[in-house]
Amino acid sequence: MSFTEFSDFGTKLCGESGILTLMDDLGKPLPEGMPSYQLGGGNPAQIPEVAALYRAEMQKIMLEGTEFDDLIARYDAPQGRTAFLETVASYLSRTYGWNITAENVAVTNGSQSAFFYLFNLYSGRFSQGKNVRFKKIVLPLVPEYIGYADQTLEPGAFVSIPSHFKLEADHTFKYYVNFELLENYLSRHDDVGALAVSRPTNPTGNVLTDEELHRLASLARRYDIPLFLDNAYGLPWPHIIFTDATPYWDENVILSMSMSKIGLPSLRTGIIVARKEVITAISNLNAIVALASGSLGQALAGPLIESGRLVQIAGDVVRPYYEAKSREAASWIHQYFSGGDYALHKSEGSIFQWLLMNDLTVPTKEFYKILKARGVIVVPGEYFFFGNSDDGSTPRFETHPHYTKCLRLNYSRPAEEVERGLQIIAEEYKKHRK
Repeated sequence: MSFTEFSDFGTKLCGESGILTLMDDLGKPLPEGMPSYQLGGGNPAQIPEVAALYRAEMQKIMLEGTEFDDLIARYDAPQGRTAFLETVASYLSRTYGWNITAENVAVTNGSQSAFFYLFNLYSGRFSQGKNVRFKKIVLPLVPEYIGYADQTLEPGAFVSIPSHFKLEADHTFKYYVNFELLENYLSRHDDVGALAVSRPTNPTGNVLTDEELHRLASLARRYDIPLFLDNAYGLPWPHIIFTDATPYWDENVILSMSMSKIGLPSLRTGIIVARKEVITAISNLNAIVALASGSLGQALAGPLIESGRLVQIAGDVVRPYYEAKSREAASWIHQYFSGGDYALHKSEGSIFQWLLMNDLTVPTKEFYKILKARGVIVVPGEYFFFGNSDDGSTPRFETHPHYTKCLRLNYSRPAEEVERGLQIIAEEYKKHRK
Protein backbone atom coordinates (compact mmCIF):
# COMPACT_ATOMS: atom_id res chain seq x y z
CA MET A 1 0.00 0.00 0.00
CA SER A 2 1.27 3.46 -0.87
CA PHE A 3 1.37 5.97 1.99
CA THR A 4 -0.01 8.55 -0.44
CA GLU A 5 -2.99 6.42 -1.45
CA PHE A 6 -5.68 8.16 0.55
CA SER A 7 -9.39 7.60 1.04
CA ASP A 8 -11.92 9.71 -0.83
CA PHE A 9 -11.97 11.95 2.25
CA GLY A 10 -8.19 12.34 2.16
CA THR A 11 -8.04 12.84 -1.59
CA LYS A 12 -10.63 15.62 -1.42
CA LEU A 13 -9.17 17.51 1.54
CA CYS A 14 -5.49 17.03 0.65
CA GLY A 15 -5.71 18.05 -2.99
CA GLU A 16 -5.28 21.45 -4.59
CA SER A 17 -7.53 24.16 -3.14
CA GLY A 18 -7.72 27.91 -3.01
CA ILE A 19 -7.52 28.08 0.79
CA LEU A 20 -4.38 25.89 0.77
CA THR A 21 -2.70 28.22 -1.74
CA LEU A 22 -3.70 31.24 0.33
CA MET A 23 -2.38 29.85 3.62
CA ASP A 24 0.75 28.48 1.95
CA ASP A 25 1.54 31.96 0.63
CA LEU A 26 1.18 33.33 4.16
CA GLY A 27 3.67 30.89 5.63
CA LYS A 28 6.29 30.32 2.94
CA PRO A 29 8.95 32.96 2.29
CA LEU A 30 9.75 34.22 -1.20
CA PRO A 31 13.28 33.67 -2.63
CA GLU A 32 15.99 35.33 -0.58
CA GLY A 33 16.48 38.99 -1.42
CA MET A 34 13.10 39.45 -3.12
CA PRO A 35 10.96 42.20 -1.55
CA SER A 36 7.62 40.88 -0.35
CA TYR A 37 4.26 42.60 -0.62
CA GLN A 38 1.77 40.44 1.26
CA LEU A 39 -1.60 41.57 -0.03
CA GLY A 40 -3.04 38.08 -0.22
CA GLY A 41 -3.93 36.41 3.08
CA GLY A 42 -6.37 37.24 5.83
CA ASN A 43 -3.99 38.25 8.60
CA PRO A 44 -5.38 41.24 10.52
CA ALA A 45 -3.19 44.21 11.37
CA GLN A 46 -1.39 44.37 14.69
CA ILE A 47 -3.05 47.34 16.38
CA PRO A 48 -1.05 48.49 19.45
CA GLU A 49 -4.09 49.40 21.56
CA VAL A 50 -5.64 45.96 21.02
CA ALA A 51 -2.40 44.13 21.74
CA ALA A 52 -1.98 46.14 24.94
CA LEU A 53 -5.39 44.98 26.19
CA TYR A 54 -4.49 41.32 25.73
CA ARG A 55 -1.02 41.81 27.21
CA ALA A 56 -2.57 43.34 30.33
CA GLU A 57 -5.04 40.46 30.65
CA MET A 58 -2.21 37.93 30.28
CA GLN A 59 -0.24 39.67 33.00
CA LYS A 60 -3.23 39.43 35.34
CA ILE A 61 -3.49 35.71 34.63
CA MET A 62 0.21 35.19 35.28
CA LEU A 63 0.04 36.99 38.62
CA GLU A 64 -3.19 35.43 39.91
CA GLY A 65 -2.27 32.40 41.99
CA THR A 66 -2.59 29.17 40.00
CA GLU A 67 -4.80 30.66 37.27
CA PHE A 68 -2.14 30.26 34.56
CA ASP A 69 -1.34 26.70 35.63
CA ASP A 70 -5.03 25.77 35.60
CA LEU A 71 -5.51 27.46 32.22
CA ILE A 72 -2.84 25.46 30.42
CA ALA A 73 -3.15 22.17 32.31
CA ARG A 74 -6.87 21.42 32.18
CA TYR A 75 -9.38 20.70 29.43
CA ASP A 76 -12.49 22.82 29.29
CA ALA A 77 -15.85 21.27 28.43
CA PRO A 78 -16.38 20.59 24.70
CA GLN A 79 -18.90 23.45 24.56
CA GLY A 80 -16.32 25.93 25.92
CA ARG A 81 -15.38 27.64 29.18
CA THR A 82 -18.50 28.18 31.27
CA ALA A 83 -17.58 31.73 32.26
CA PHE A 84 -16.90 32.71 28.64
CA LEU A 85 -20.17 31.21 27.38
CA GLU A 86 -22.11 33.08 30.04
CA THR A 87 -20.29 36.34 29.30
CA VAL A 88 -20.97 36.17 25.56
CA ALA A 89 -24.62 35.20 26.02
CA SER A 90 -25.16 37.92 28.61
CA TYR A 91 -23.64 40.61 26.41
CA LEU A 92 -25.57 39.66 23.28
CA SER A 93 -28.92 39.22 25.02
CA ARG A 94 -28.52 42.44 27.01
CA THR A 95 -27.34 44.52 24.02
CA TYR A 96 -29.56 43.23 21.22
CA GLY A 97 -32.51 41.70 23.08
CA TRP A 98 -31.82 38.19 21.80
CA ASN A 99 -33.45 35.46 23.84
CA ILE A 100 -30.31 33.43 24.50
CA THR A 101 -28.40 31.95 27.43
CA ALA A 102 -25.08 30.13 27.73
CA GLU A 103 -26.89 27.06 26.36
CA ASN A 104 -27.13 28.88 23.00
CA VAL A 105 -23.37 29.47 22.71
CA ALA A 106 -20.47 27.18 21.82
CA VAL A 107 -16.78 27.76 21.14
CA THR A 108 -14.87 26.09 18.32
CA ASN A 109 -11.23 26.11 17.30
CA GLY A 110 -11.78 29.02 14.95
CA SER A 111 -14.83 29.76 12.80
CA GLN A 112 -13.26 27.77 9.95
CA SER A 113 -13.75 24.64 12.06
CA ALA A 114 -17.27 25.73 12.91
CA PHE A 115 -18.25 25.90 9.26
CA PHE A 116 -16.70 22.49 8.57
CA TYR A 117 -19.05 21.14 11.23
CA LEU A 118 -22.08 23.08 10.00
CA PHE A 119 -21.70 22.35 6.30
CA ASN A 120 -21.39 18.65 6.95
CA LEU A 121 -24.24 18.57 9.47
CA TYR A 122 -26.64 20.07 6.95
CA SER A 123 -25.43 18.79 3.56
CA GLY A 124 -24.62 15.44 1.95
CA ARG A 125 -26.46 12.16 2.37
CA PHE A 126 -29.42 11.92 4.75
CA SER A 127 -30.51 8.32 5.36
CA GLN A 128 -33.88 7.26 6.77
CA GLY A 129 -34.12 3.52 6.50
CA LYS A 130 -33.78 2.66 2.83
CA ASN A 131 -34.51 6.22 1.76
CA VAL A 132 -31.44 8.32 1.05
CA ARG A 133 -31.59 12.02 0.18
CA PHE A 134 -28.76 14.37 -0.76
CA LYS A 135 -29.02 17.91 0.60
CA LYS A 136 -27.11 21.01 -0.47
CA ILE A 137 -25.96 24.35 0.89
CA VAL A 138 -27.16 27.36 -1.10
CA LEU A 139 -24.87 30.41 -1.26
CA PRO A 140 -27.11 33.42 -2.03
CA LEU A 141 -24.32 35.89 -2.87
CA VAL A 142 -21.44 34.59 -4.98
CA PRO A 143 -18.51 35.45 -5.09
CA GLU A 144 -18.24 34.09 -1.54
CA TYR A 145 -15.51 33.12 0.95
CA ILE A 146 -12.72 30.93 -0.46
CA GLY A 147 -12.54 28.89 2.75
CA TYR A 148 -15.99 27.36 2.27
CA ALA A 149 -15.34 25.80 -1.13
CA ASP A 150 -13.61 22.56 -0.04
CA GLN A 151 -15.19 22.00 3.37
CA THR A 152 -17.97 19.55 2.49
CA LEU A 153 -17.03 15.89 2.66
CA GLU A 154 -19.15 15.03 -0.34
CA PRO A 155 -18.74 16.73 -3.72
CA GLY A 156 -21.51 18.74 -5.29
CA ALA A 157 -22.85 20.02 -1.98
CA PHE A 158 -22.85 23.76 -2.85
CA VAL A 159 -25.20 25.65 -5.15
CA SER A 160 -24.29 29.27 -5.85
CA ILE A 161 -26.58 32.14 -6.76
CA PRO A 162 -24.49 34.53 -8.91
CA SER A 163 -24.82 38.11 -7.72
CA HIS A 164 -26.34 41.11 -9.39
CA PHE A 165 -24.03 44.11 -9.53
CA LYS A 166 -24.37 47.81 -10.16
CA LEU A 167 -21.52 49.84 -11.68
CA GLU A 168 -21.09 53.50 -10.69
CA ALA A 169 -19.47 56.34 -12.62
CA ASP A 170 -16.68 56.70 -10.03
CA HIS A 171 -15.09 53.30 -10.87
CA THR A 172 -16.92 51.55 -8.02
CA PHE A 173 -19.61 48.86 -7.94
CA LYS A 174 -21.63 46.78 -5.50
CA TYR A 175 -23.03 43.24 -5.46
CA TYR A 176 -26.65 42.44 -4.55
CA VAL A 177 -28.51 39.17 -3.92
CA ASN A 178 -30.43 37.98 -6.97
CA PHE A 179 -33.58 37.16 -5.01
CA GLU A 180 -35.57 36.25 -8.10
CA LEU A 181 -33.09 33.50 -8.95
CA LEU A 182 -32.74 32.43 -5.30
CA GLU A 183 -36.47 32.17 -4.67
CA ASN A 184 -37.00 30.34 -7.94
CA TYR A 185 -34.37 27.77 -6.94
CA LEU A 186 -35.79 27.28 -3.44
CA SER A 187 -39.34 26.88 -4.74
CA ARG A 188 -38.32 24.12 -7.15
CA HIS A 189 -35.90 22.13 -4.98
CA ASP A 190 -36.63 20.26 -1.78
CA ASP A 191 -33.00 19.25 -1.26
CA VAL A 192 -31.71 22.46 0.35
CA GLY A 193 -30.16 21.91 3.78
CA ALA A 194 -29.20 25.51 4.58
CA LEU A 195 -28.44 28.99 3.26
CA ALA A 196 -24.99 30.47 4.01
CA VAL A 197 -23.67 34.03 3.74
CA SER A 198 -20.84 36.13 5.15
CA ARG A 199 -21.53 39.68 6.37
CA PRO A 200 -19.30 41.63 5.73
CA THR A 201 -18.59 39.46 2.72
CA ASN A 202 -15.15 38.01 2.24
CA PRO A 203 -13.76 38.66 -0.45
CA THR A 204 -15.56 41.78 -1.60
CA GLY A 205 -16.12 43.95 1.46
CA ASN A 206 -19.84 43.94 0.65
CA VAL A 207 -22.29 44.24 3.54
CA LEU A 208 -25.74 42.78 3.05
CA THR A 209 -28.32 45.45 3.80
CA ASP A 210 -30.68 44.90 6.72
CA GLU A 211 -33.46 44.42 4.17
CA GLU A 212 -31.50 41.71 2.31
CA LEU A 213 -30.65 39.94 5.56
CA HIS A 214 -34.23 39.99 6.83
CA ARG A 215 -35.41 38.68 3.49
CA LEU A 216 -32.92 35.80 3.67
CA ALA A 217 -34.02 35.03 7.24
CA SER A 218 -37.64 35.04 6.09
CA LEU A 219 -36.82 32.54 3.33
CA ALA A 220 -35.04 30.32 5.87
CA ARG A 221 -38.18 30.31 8.04
CA ARG A 222 -40.47 29.66 5.07
CA TYR A 223 -38.47 26.61 3.96
CA ASP A 224 -37.63 25.48 7.53
CA ILE A 225 -33.88 25.54 6.98
CA PRO A 226 -31.11 27.34 8.89
CA LEU A 227 -29.40 30.50 7.68
CA PHE A 228 -25.67 30.37 8.45
CA LEU A 229 -24.47 33.93 9.07
CA ASP A 230 -20.68 34.37 9.10
CA ASN A 231 -19.99 37.46 11.19
CA ALA A 232 -16.18 37.20 11.41
CA TYR A 233 -15.69 40.90 10.55
CA GLY A 234 -18.93 42.33 11.89
CA LEU A 235 -20.57 43.71 15.00
CA PRO A 236 -20.09 43.95 17.93
CA TRP A 237 -16.51 42.80 17.47
CA PRO A 238 -14.22 43.27 15.59
CA HIS A 239 -16.52 45.98 14.12
CA ILE A 240 -14.70 46.14 10.78
CA ILE A 241 -17.84 47.45 9.14
CA PHE A 242 -18.14 50.93 7.63
CA THR A 243 -21.83 51.24 6.81
CA ASP A 244 -25.15 51.00 8.62
CA ALA A 245 -25.90 47.41 9.59
CA THR A 246 -27.86 45.91 12.46
CA PRO A 247 -26.69 42.64 14.08
CA TYR A 248 -29.27 39.91 13.60
CA TRP A 249 -30.16 36.55 15.15
CA ASP A 250 -33.30 34.47 15.40
CA GLU A 251 -33.92 30.78 16.01
CA ASN A 252 -33.50 29.95 12.32
CA VAL A 253 -30.09 31.64 12.25
CA ILE A 254 -26.80 29.98 13.16
CA LEU A 255 -24.52 32.92 13.83
CA SER A 256 -20.75 32.53 13.68
CA MET A 257 -18.43 35.01 15.36
CA SER A 258 -14.67 35.07 15.84
CA MET A 259 -11.86 36.56 17.91
CA SER A 260 -9.39 36.33 15.00
CA LYS A 261 -9.90 39.74 13.41
CA ILE A 262 -9.73 41.55 16.71
CA GLY A 263 -6.20 40.44 17.37
CA LEU A 264 -6.25 36.73 18.23
CA PRO A 265 -5.96 34.81 14.92
CA SER A 266 -3.45 32.28 16.24
CA LEU A 267 -5.57 31.36 19.28
CA ARG A 268 -8.39 29.97 17.06
CA THR A 269 -11.44 31.09 19.02
CA GLY A 270 -14.68 30.78 17.08
CA ILE A 271 -18.11 31.41 18.60
CA ILE A 272 -21.42 29.89 17.50
CA VAL A 273 -24.82 31.26 18.59
CA ALA A 274 -27.71 28.92 17.77
CA ARG A 275 -30.60 26.85 19.04
CA LYS A 276 -29.73 24.59 21.97
CA GLU A 277 -29.94 21.40 19.89
CA VAL A 278 -27.41 22.84 17.40
CA ILE A 279 -25.08 23.79 20.25
CA THR A 280 -25.31 20.23 21.57
CA ALA A 281 -24.31 18.90 18.14
CA ILE A 282 -21.37 21.33 17.92
CA SER A 283 -20.21 20.30 21.40
CA ASN A 284 -20.39 16.62 20.48
CA LEU A 285 -18.33 17.25 17.34
CA ASN A 286 -15.78 19.21 19.36
CA ALA A 287 -15.41 16.26 21.72
CA ILE A 288 -14.86 13.79 18.88
CA VAL A 289 -12.60 15.92 16.68
CA ALA A 290 -10.61 17.90 19.25
CA LEU A 291 -11.73 16.83 22.76
CA ALA A 292 -12.19 20.50 23.67
CA SER A 293 -11.75 23.99 22.27
CA GLY A 294 -8.70 26.11 23.05
CA SER A 295 -8.89 27.96 26.36
CA LEU A 296 -6.44 30.84 26.07
CA GLY A 297 -8.45 33.01 23.67
CA GLN A 298 -11.52 32.63 25.88
CA ALA A 299 -9.54 33.47 29.01
CA LEU A 300 -8.09 36.63 27.46
CA ALA A 301 -11.24 37.91 25.76
CA GLY A 302 -13.86 36.99 28.37
CA PRO A 303 -13.07 39.68 30.95
CA LEU A 304 -12.72 42.28 28.19
CA ILE A 305 -16.18 41.46 26.83
CA GLU A 306 -17.66 41.49 30.32
CA SER A 307 -16.17 44.88 31.15
CA GLY A 308 -17.14 46.36 27.78
CA ARG A 309 -13.56 47.29 26.93
CA LEU A 310 -13.32 44.96 23.92
CA VAL A 311 -16.47 46.34 22.31
CA GLN A 312 -15.40 49.89 23.11
CA ILE A 313 -11.99 49.50 21.49
CA ALA A 314 -13.60 47.77 18.51
CA GLY A 315 -15.73 50.84 17.86
CA ASP A 316 -13.28 53.55 18.93
CA VAL A 317 -10.03 52.11 17.52
CA VAL A 318 -10.46 49.05 15.28
CA ARG A 319 -13.18 50.36 12.97
CA PRO A 320 -11.55 53.80 12.42
CA TYR A 321 -8.16 52.14 11.88
CA TYR A 322 -9.38 49.86 9.10
CA GLU A 323 -11.71 52.40 7.55
CA ALA A 324 -8.81 54.85 7.16
CA LYS A 325 -6.61 52.14 5.65
CA SER A 326 -9.39 51.10 3.29
CA ARG A 327 -9.82 54.66 2.02
CA GLU A 328 -6.05 55.02 1.68
CA ALA A 329 -5.76 51.84 -0.39
CA ALA A 330 -8.72 52.86 -2.55
CA SER A 331 -7.13 56.24 -3.28
CA TRP A 332 -3.93 54.53 -4.44
CA ILE A 333 -5.89 52.14 -6.67
CA HIS A 334 -7.74 55.02 -8.30
CA GLN A 335 -4.43 56.84 -8.76
CA TYR A 336 -2.38 53.99 -10.21
CA PHE A 337 -5.13 52.37 -12.29
CA SER A 338 -6.31 55.63 -13.82
CA GLY A 339 -7.11 55.22 -17.52
CA GLY A 340 -7.94 51.53 -17.23
CA ASP A 341 -11.29 49.78 -17.42
CA TYR A 342 -11.33 48.87 -13.74
CA ALA A 343 -13.74 49.15 -10.82
CA LEU A 344 -13.44 48.70 -7.07
CA HIS A 345 -16.17 47.10 -4.99
CA LYS A 346 -17.55 49.58 -2.47
CA SER A 347 -15.59 48.99 0.74
CA GLU A 348 -18.28 48.49 3.38
CA GLY A 349 -16.36 46.16 5.70
CA SER A 350 -13.75 43.37 6.13
CA ILE A 351 -10.02 43.88 5.47
CA PHE A 352 -10.09 43.42 1.68
CA GLN A 353 -10.46 45.39 -1.51
CA TRP A 354 -12.06 43.54 -4.46
CA LEU A 355 -10.55 44.84 -7.68
CA LEU A 356 -12.27 44.26 -11.03
CA MET A 357 -10.15 44.63 -14.21
CA ASN A 358 -12.54 44.30 -17.15
CA ASP A 359 -9.84 44.63 -19.81
CA LEU A 360 -7.33 42.18 -18.30
CA THR A 361 -6.15 39.82 -21.06
CA VAL A 362 -5.13 36.89 -18.82
CA PRO A 363 -7.20 35.08 -16.16
CA THR A 364 -6.41 36.24 -12.65
CA LYS A 365 -5.01 32.79 -11.76
CA GLU A 366 -2.34 33.50 -14.39
CA PHE A 367 -2.02 37.13 -13.31
CA TYR A 368 -1.39 35.87 -9.75
CA LYS A 369 1.72 34.02 -10.99
CA ILE A 370 2.96 37.11 -12.84
CA LEU A 371 2.59 39.19 -9.69
CA LYS A 372 4.15 36.55 -7.43
CA ALA A 373 7.26 36.59 -9.63
CA ARG A 374 7.63 40.24 -8.61
CA GLY A 375 7.03 39.54 -4.92
CA VAL A 376 3.38 40.61 -4.77
CA ILE A 377 1.06 38.06 -3.19
CA VAL A 378 -2.65 38.38 -4.00
CA VAL A 379 -5.59 35.96 -4.23
CA PRO A 380 -7.07 35.36 -7.72
CA GLY A 381 -10.81 35.84 -7.93
CA GLU A 382 -11.67 32.51 -9.56
CA TYR A 383 -11.38 30.74 -6.19
CA PHE A 384 -14.36 32.71 -4.82
CA PHE A 385 -16.75 31.39 -7.47
CA PHE A 386 -17.92 27.82 -6.84
CA GLY A 387 -21.08 25.73 -6.56
CA ASN A 388 -22.73 24.91 -9.90
CA SER A 389 -26.18 23.33 -9.76
CA ASP A 390 -26.24 19.84 -11.23
CA ASP A 391 -29.53 20.38 -13.09
CA GLY A 392 -28.69 23.65 -14.82
CA SER A 393 -31.29 25.59 -12.82
CA THR A 394 -28.82 28.36 -11.98
CA PRO A 395 -26.26 30.01 -14.28
CA ARG A 396 -22.86 28.40 -14.14
CA PHE A 397 -20.50 30.48 -12.01
CA GLU A 398 -17.92 30.49 -14.84
CA THR A 399 -20.33 32.63 -16.86
CA HIS A 400 -20.32 35.47 -14.36
CA PRO A 401 -18.59 38.42 -16.10
CA HIS A 402 -16.25 38.91 -13.13
CA TYR A 403 -15.08 35.27 -12.88
CA THR A 404 -11.55 35.73 -14.31
CA LYS A 405 -11.28 39.49 -13.80
CA CYS A 406 -10.94 40.12 -10.03
CA LEU A 407 -8.29 40.11 -7.32
CA ARG A 408 -8.78 40.06 -3.55
CA LEU A 409 -6.33 42.45 -1.89
CA ASN A 410 -5.60 42.66 1.83
CA TYR A 411 -5.03 46.31 2.71
CA SER A 412 -4.12 45.77 6.39
CA ARG A 413 -0.35 45.61 5.87
CA PRO A 414 1.91 48.66 6.51
CA ALA A 415 1.11 51.59 4.23
CA GLU A 416 4.37 51.58 2.28
CA GLU A 417 4.01 47.84 1.57
CA VAL A 418 0.42 48.22 0.40
CA GLU A 419 1.17 51.22 -1.81
CA ARG A 420 4.19 49.63 -3.49
CA GLY A 421 2.30 46.37 -3.99
CA LEU A 422 -0.56 48.24 -5.67
CA GLN A 423 1.91 50.11 -7.88
CA ILE A 424 3.38 46.82 -9.11
CA ILE A 425 -0.09 45.36 -9.74
CA ALA A 426 -0.98 48.44 -11.78
CA GLU A 427 2.28 48.20 -13.75
CA GLU A 428 1.58 44.57 -14.67
CA TYR A 429 -2.07 45.32 -15.38
CA LYS A 430 -1.07 47.93 -17.93
CA LYS A 431 1.15 45.35 -19.66
CA HIS A 432 -1.75 42.88 -19.85
CA ARG A 433 -4.63 45.10 -20.93
CA LYS A 434 -6.57 44.83 -24.19
